[in-house]
Amino acid sequence: MPVYEYKCAEHGLFFELATMEDAHLPNQCPTCAAQSPRVIMVNPALFTLPQEVKKAHALNEKAQHAPEFSSKARREDDHQHKKGCGCQNKKSRALLYTAQGEKMFPSARPWMISH
Repeated sequence: MPVYEYKCAEHGLFFELATMEDAHLPNQCPTCAAQSPRVIMVNPALFTLPQEVKKAHALNEKAQHAPEFSSKARREDDHQHKKGCGCQNKKSRALLYTAQGEKMFPSARPWMISH
């Protein structure tokens, strides 16, 4: 059973175990037995997060229930050419085979190992 936070009007915050089915119901204050509503506590550090992190969290939450799927058409529509974008200068790389049957890429980087 999870632990939920409740707030008594007279005695303040207290924590109690409750089933998930009863999470929406009020609970008795351990001091005065008054019915106290459940409260949801928010971590204060969430208010001091940088704007970029908040935006990333918002995007993750948005995609939690309805994720956006990648497709070739969507990538082509959403693609913006930025500095260092290599999509415009794609060279067709020649693939050659040696006499032993190994692959050889003459236009590739020489330090890359072929698999």
